[in-house]
Amino acid sequence: MSSDDKVRLFHLPFSFMLPQRVASERGYFAEEGLDVELVERDRESVDWKYIPAEETLTGDYDVDLYPVCKWESLKRTWEKGDGQIVAKGTFADQPYAVFTRREDVESPADLGGVPVGINRRTGQEYTAMRALEEHLPPEEIDLVHCGMPTDRLRALRDGEVGAVTLLEPQSTLAEHLGFDRVMEFENHMGVVGAEGLEGEALDAFMRGYGRAVEEINADPEAFREEYLAMLEADEGVAPDLFEGVDVEELRADIEVPAYEVPEPADPEDLGEHLEWMQRRDLVDGDADVNAIVARGD
Repeated sequence: MSSDDKVRLFHLPFSFMLPQRVASERGYFAEEGLDVELVERDRESVDWKYIPAEETLTGDYDVDLYPVCKWESLKRTWEKGDGQIVAKGTFADQPYAVFTRREDVESPADLGGVPVGINRRTGQEYTAMRALEEHLPPEEIDLVHCGMPTDRLRALRDGEVGAVTLLEPQSTLAEHLGFDRVMEFENHMGVVGAEGLEGEALDAFMRGYGRAVEEINADPEAFREEYLAMLEADEGVAPDLFEGVDVEELRADIEVPAYEVPEPADPEDLGEHLEWMQRRDLVDGDADVNAIVARGD
């Protein structure tokens, strides 16, 4: 793929992906010679997850690049042949948090046997599982598929689960709803590219993305309204969660995080994550990290 070809970039409308939208809408990708098209799904038409579990993004959606949880990137690329991992990172200084409504849960060690709401086949379950294993025996971890952040908050509110995992801005919303934060863990992401997306095209993408990161980090308040648009989208699809919440106070409590530029994929680092998944039968034992990770050399 040459640097002046159109790059179809799958966009997740979540807080850690703000630089991707900024780089696209402010022309930073274009200035690097990339014609980037953001591929998005209608928020109101998504019931469970933005990343389709049964379809490929590089094939069925004709996407050139897509972000996804690092562990799910390992699974998708190997089992579905859905591209190769080209980059990885935490993307933002913004951890996952586990919230509970139960008075008997005061620390992560109290989550044994407690249903924890997550969104399966986004990679979130692997991130949560790995974090919870530091506090609990694996057999005591009970992860329950609840869906999107608003679905997870409803499940927690209605007592369908005892805890849920959330990112911002839903974490601050959870606090305003009276739920308690009991643990945090890092949000690891991967960037997956279709065949042919490498070399100068990928470098140009990273430069455009990096410029957006620099702009946001230099003046986060200038991007506050764009960041809060994610919260407004949630209010549009789940108005019941905002009943009784002082929305202006909620907005004031939310901060724009510091962002990071993804790093080139490291087969050694990703190989350790792959082995962790294989030991738990989460991915095929024959999975080969050298086939999963794109070689940039």
